Amino acid sequence: MNTKLLMTISAFFLGGIGMFISFLPEEISIYLEMGDGVFTQILLQIIGALFMGFGLLNWMIREALLGGIYNKPIVIGNLMHFGVTSLALTRALFGIEEHFEIVLPLTIVYIFFALAFFFLFRNNPKAITNR
Repeated sequence: MNTKLLMTISAFFLGGIGMFISFLPEEISIYLEMGDGVFTQILLQIIGALFMGFGLLNWMIREALLGGIYNKPIVIGNLMHFGVTSLALTRALFGIEEHFEIVLPLTIVYIFFALAFFFLFRNNPKAITNR
């Protein structure tokens, strides 16, 4: 598996969501009808900062050897994030009545990343041979 590509794509995905949430908390809370209070906006900005931090972590580790026992905490952290979120989004799909157009694509992307990091967790990196 090309771990550099996986980590780069996940870094841009998480960083993009993080910047979107951090810089547009008022608009997001109004669109999702979460209320437009200061606490909601601060909470969204904190969540956005978490996403940006996780994206930056993936960006900085993209060149490293990943899989099996190599950089296991990074792989497990990504697996937990994408796995648990994909389960929550899948569960939400069955009962959601509004914003289906947002939840469905997010669910598909999260399931893809969860499966990729699960595969990475279960398999050792290929031996590098110089010819």
